[in-house]
Amino acid sequence: MTQIDTTRLRTLLTGKTSLRLIDVRSPGEFAAEHIPGSANVPLDVLRARQDELTVRHDDPIVLVCASGGRAEQARTLLHQAGAEPTVLAGGLGQWERDGGDVRRGRGAWAMERQVRLAAGTLVLSGVLGSIAYRPLKWLAGFVGAGLTVAAVTNTCAMSRVLALLPVNRRAAGAPDAHVAEVTEPRSPLSR
Repeated sequence: MTQIDTTRLRTLLTGKTSLRLIDVRSPGEFAAEHIPGSANVPLDVLRARQDELTVRHDDPIVLVCASGGRAEQARTLLHQAGAEPTVLAGGLGQWERDGGDVRRGRGAWAMERQVRLAAGTLVLSGVLGSIAYRPLKWLAGFVGAGLTVAAVTNTCAMSRVLALLPVNRRAAGAPDAHVAEVTEPRSPLSR
């Protein structure tokens, strides 16, 4: 099973089953909203430490992101490292639509929204700037080509760049704490 629906996840979270709920979104997105009990291990951290996340426990791993794309990338990485994680179908968006509990705080906009803002701003700048300097029209074309490649490959280079912004990063040392939280054995009652 590569996906789990919101009803099944809710049942597992309210039962005595121990599981590792890993949110692979940026720290800023996680701070803005997340499923209670989830640990934030951003995709770039997971990519660098996938082997560490697959050892020392037999608990099921459920991966979460905004809509499922990044969680699916994380699933592929962890599968290659020997784990059999599942992805929350539809991501946090579906969880919320189905009435799932969400902790809200202050944080960054969702990465998809940040990408839309950055792409839209670049296209608008290219079009308006081309009135004064004609070659700027190519900026809009370059962004359009990048968005096309992102759609075809189901990856997004712009989101990787935006993830480096301070608002999307957490304080130094925090990734170690969350990796430890996910890898340390615990009892089902300690969730």
